[in-house]
Amino acid sequence: MSTEDRHALVLGAGGFIGRHLVLALGEAGVRVSTGNRSHASHQRLARWLAGRGHDRVPADLRVDFATTSLVEAECDDITEVYNCAGAFRFGMSVEEARHANVDSVRTVVAFAARLPNLRRLVQISGYRVGGQDAEPWDEERRRETYRKLGAYEASRVEADAVFRELATRLDVPWSIVNPASVIGDSATGESDQYLGLASNVKDLWHGDLAALPGNGRTFVPVVAADHLARFMALLPTDATTERSAYWVLDDDTPALPDLLTRIAGHYGVKAPRTRVPAPLLKHLPQRLTKADPETLTFLSADRYPTASAHALAVRHGLTMPDTTTTIHRWADHLAAHRFGDAPAGDRRFTTPAGIRTFELGEADAPTLVLPGLPVNADTWAPVVAAIGHARAVDLPGLGMSTGGVDDWPSWLAALSAETGVRHLVGHSIGAAAAVEAATDRPDAVHRLTLVSPFFLQAGPPRIAKATLLTRRHLRRMTPAALAARLTGDTSHAAALRSSVTDLRRGTAAATVARLLAASGSTTWRADLRSQLREYPGRLHIVVGSRDPLTAEGESLLSALPDATVTVIAGAGHHPQLTHPDEVAQAVGDAS
Repeated sequence: MSTEDRHALVLGAGGFIGRHLVLALGEAGVRVSTGNRSHASHQRLARWLAGRGHDRVPADLRVDFATTSLVEAECDDITEVYNCAGAFRFGMSVEEARHANVDSVRTVVAFAARLPNLRRLVQISGYRVGGQDAEPWDEERRRETYRKLGAYEASRVEADAVFRELATRLDVPWSIVNPASVIGDSATGESDQYLGLASNVKDLWHGDLAALPGNGRTFVPVVAADHLARFMALLPTDATTERSAYWVLDDDTPALPDLLTRIAGHYGVKAPRTRVPAPLLKHLPQRLTKADPETLTFLSADRYPTASAHALAVRHGLTMPDTTTTIHRWADHLAAHRFGDAPAGDRRFTTPAGIRTFELGEADAPTLVLPGLPVNADTWAPVVAAIGHARAVDLPGLGMSTGGVDDWPSWLAALSAETGVRHLVGHSIGAAAAVEAATDRPDAVHRLTLVSPFFLQAGPPRIAKATLLTRRHLRRMTPAALAARLTGDTSHAAALRSSVTDLRRGTAAATVARLLAASGSTTWRADLRSQLREYPGRLHIVVGSRDPLTAEGESLLSALPDATVTVIAGAGHHPQLTHPDEVAQAVGDAS
């Protein structure tokens, strides 16, 4: 079958697997139609595809799984149907799960049986639920399976059996794909699924994983989303795949405790030393395990029949991407997007001078923001977006970046040299880092903008020297309390939620406390003022009217020939929180 003859219908195209499948089919030159419940869903898919360089928009067909017709359109020329629809959610009732995952399969198979030119119906099942007997279930078997496995997994088991029986009886040419835990794209790590294994990674990141689940034989295999999509797309092209099921996973996936330990090493966090065997986990109360009971059935030492999938992939030149690299990229994407809690936008980790560094905004943009204390780069995201061609990073030891204060010199040098920084924007303590980087490389950093530069303003209160007290206070701070402390207004709490989360991770609070105490050092403040006098480029100072420059600061700036000052009315030490538009305007004017 030539590519020109293929017309694919993808059901569930707006989901994680469905999106990647539409992209893979489109890249292969296949004409694609997508079944969507609404036009808005199709528009979201089109934007997602365009964001990945694929401008060929698939046709938008309206679907309703509650009707026998399924699709409201003429479908006679469709040659292949991919069923990626269904509900991936724990905690459903039996009725919800069966309606979403079993009844929908009956509708899809009946629809496919009416297509005159159908060459293949491809069904997504699962590595733990595939391979069921093609026999109708009686009520006793159904009741026992749902009791044992829980609603989600049992509905997928039943759906697999229903699909095989009905598709065979109606003489529909079918293939089944039983994927492992589908993680991110092998090139970017992109994923928006946060259930299952991703929830373990989230707990690891936040330091909430008390023990590693399973033992050295606990096998929770993974597969990259893009590899799975390419595998699915080739099934209709090979006649030998009809009425066959394929387990698509990486047999070399490390045992679950080892997998999580490797991710911990990549994150730069400590992995728990304790391991809890799966049988024990299944008997512990949920308040201790903090795991949905339905997820525990996946903690198994079972292995799966992958030989046929490997042989098919080899025959068609499809190579499994390196699993370790894919896992690391996926883990990075999850953390950078705060496991679904971060706003949309370009977010990533980089490694200047070997320091794992969080960055948001346009990669390699010439304008770089270094945030202050005790906030993170996320508090600057609206300003960065408004400026355009800009980015913000978390300093080493702060926010989501690893390392510490001692790494700043080498990190700043690498950041300036490797990423083409031309305009440095330093806020509060970040102003110190910006001054040091700019004076070290004045030929590269042409412009310097300092927002609330502490060394040109009044010193911190005496209590800032009590680092232990400050650290404890920061780790217990709520978003509302931090907003009140920094801005005098609790309405900014939402913008500070991620900063509070970061302060509770690792040693971030301790680093903030140490830097707050250091900000009162008369020697450091004098040294920074001295360096500022030597900077030959354009200098712009931005302060709030409620957090003014000292007389000494004003005197220093008035003596510099290329320095300007912007005062934002009504703002304090954190104008990016209270007056983001004015800050963006001021910084942008200096760009």
